[in-house]
Amino acid sequence: MRLRLIRSGGLLGMPRRADVDTSDRPDGADLEQLAHQALTEPPNRPPAGTGMPDAYHYTLTVDDQPPIEFTDPGLTECQLQLVERLLGEGF
Repeated sequence: MRLRLIRSGGLLGMPRRADVDTSDRPDGADLEQLAHQALTEPPNRPPAGTGMPDAYHYTLTVDDQPPIEFTDPGLTECQLQLVERLLGEGF
């Protein structure tokens, strides 16, 4: 399975990208399960209020399926795990 995760926004506005072939990774099955779960979750909505001008925005593409988008704050547990594992960042 091919996973592409793009993070944009943030304080500096510098995008980060991960392109992963899960067949090349020992944790590939776990990543595939997280990706399938992310595709079936309802889209998250940013919290109500004045907004977060420096929030991170993520675009996840799984194989050739249409991309899904989500925003931090408000990541689901599944989305958070994908971000941490694909981009190598912890929150």
